[in-house]
Amino acid sequence: MTDYKLLNAQLQALNEDNPYRIAILANASALLFQTLTDINWAGFYLLENNRLVLGPFQGKVACVQIPLGKGVCGTAFAENRTLRVEDVHQFSGHIACDSASNSEIVIPLRKDGRPFGVLDIDSPLLSRFSEEDRVGLEEFAKIIETALS
Repeated sequence: MTDYKLLNAQLQALNEDNPYRIAILANASALLFQTLTDINWAGFYLLENNRLVLGPFQGKVACVQIPLGKGVCGTAFAENRTLRVEDVHQFSGHIACDSASNSEIVIPLRKDGRPFGVLDIDSPLLSRFSEEDRVGLEEFAKIIETALS
């Protein structure tokens, strides 16, 4: 079980006096990848030219562009809500960037209530992400939103 209070405190400390957007996202993805168990990808997609474009991440190579409304990331962005998918192979329109991924959680990153990107975490396990993960990772995303504003 992940100690999200500690994880989020570590993220907060990494962001102190750090004005660099790429560094914030790079450290955040590394922190997730090193802390969470049973994951194979952790990173960000950011809105650019009306599509999601790959940002800092940890894991295997990834899809570079995702259309809005497509796949788990594009759908979470378009609907501006967290998606926790127990089996990505059952998700209509799933984009298989890594065939080893079986479950996924995607949290929109927002400024003034509007999404500007997503935090995406994949796992090779089915049903890897719990309600506790959703709550802890949404708080993690809020810390990033504050650091980037």
